[in-house]
Amino acid sequence: MAGLRASCRDRGRDASIFSKSGCGVCMMSTSWKDKQHPAFISFISSFLSANSYRLNFLPIAPDFIFNNGGLSVAFIFDTIWDCDNGSAIFSRVDKLKRQFKNLYVVVSVPTREQNDSFNRSYFKYGVELGSPTFVPVRDPEMGFEKIVKIAHSRGVCKQQGAISMMKYERERAVQGMDLFLSVVTSIPGIDNHDVNALAQAIGSIEAISKASKNFILENTDLSTDKAERIMRFFRDSEYYLSPRIT
Repeated sequence: MAGLRASCRDRGRDASIFSKSGCGVCMMSTSWKDKQHPAFISFISSFLSANSYRLNFLPIAPDFIFNNGGLSVAFIFDTIWDCDNGSAIFSRVDKLKRQFKNLYVVVSVPTREQNDSFNRSYFKYGVELGSPTFVPVRDPEMGFEKIVKIAHSRGVCKQQGAISMMKYERERAVQGMDLFLSVVTSIPGIDNHDVNALAQAIGSIEAISKASKNFILENTDLSTDKAERIMRFFRDSEYYLSPRIT
């Protein structure tokens, strides 16, 4: 136990692992917590605090659930592999992987015997590769660091994906507005002010193309002549192409 306390203190001195923190929430199973040494729980609490995670204790099925960047990631954390009871953890894994899309299993195998036992059990129970992902580690402290890194990286990927989608949607919006401007300002006598008025009051090009002259006049500050030109532009190509319009 003294070795565990010393290890936790040493790691706790430099617990921050991310250049930019502000991560999210860590939910720890109360039943899992009750089985651990207080020094290890203290290490976990300090480590999470150093990396800007808020820690909550809840009666959850997995040992941990991290919510980071809008993504929830669940973990089974076996802090000491039991060579005589491998079936218990694989049975639990089989149950939880059906409930959680993002599930990882972290297993501490400090000795060669435990590592060999874990490998035999892994193949014995026919685990599908990556469903879920198993992460063997040398000790519990390393295991928890791995857990936080996995949760953080998954959250970052989620955020980057959301940011990329937002950029894509903005680009589409800009392109759509450019097209809108190009089409509507091609109507003789219609300027950018008129385009903005039409966009705010009526909306899309399709909606404008179906709007009557009276509707345009009632909902914008456009003149009667401009409203008539817009209506004829969309409904009377011969009028638009006629030399009468200059």
